[in-house]
Amino acid sequence: QTQKFALSEARTAKTKRKCRGGSDYGRQLLEKQRVRFTYGLGERHLANYAEAAFTEKDPSLALHTALETRLDSVVYRAGFISTRRGARQATSHGHFTVNGRRVNVPSYTVKIGDVVAVRSGNRTSPLYAQLTEEGVERKAPPAWLDVDVTLLQAKVTGKPSFTAGEGGLDYATVFEFYSR
Repeated sequence: QTQKFALSEARTAKTKRKCRGGSDYGRQLLEKQRVRFTYGLGERHLANYAEAAFTEKDPSLALHTALETRLDSVVYRAGFISTRRGARQATSHGHFTVNGRRVNVPSYTVKIGDVVAVRSGNRTSPLYAQLTEEGVERKAPPAWLDVDVTLLQAKVTGKPSFTAGEGGLDYATVFEFYSR
């Protein structure tokens, strides 16, 4: 390039600013939005979860546990539906039962010992019939879920574990945002 072009580039490089995540507030906002969009939550819902988790001894673990034990997250983690958005929709349409009772609330909190199953009327649906076929590759469910693909059910055997590097979400930054 010419000398004039190099000078022009050097001048504009000094005045260019980072548009995304430059300030603390921007970084916190981006992380909060990542958590919201990952779990498909509204602003008020995430704020309520964060407020409840903030009173616990380990707020990050409490928030992670609250978000992962939602019925739509359990359905997604069990591998019954391939996306979180699809799990939320299938749950709200009443495709799943918890301990034999039909539940159509995606935010329903599943407890240890609960059995989440595909409703008997939906087992023949093409959406779930493929799950029982042999040779279909599935991702491994988390250790806190005991999934039986032949019966199309999952039993919650423990609490979800959380490590700071897992999942790529930084809950501490979310708490910084809400503590303003």
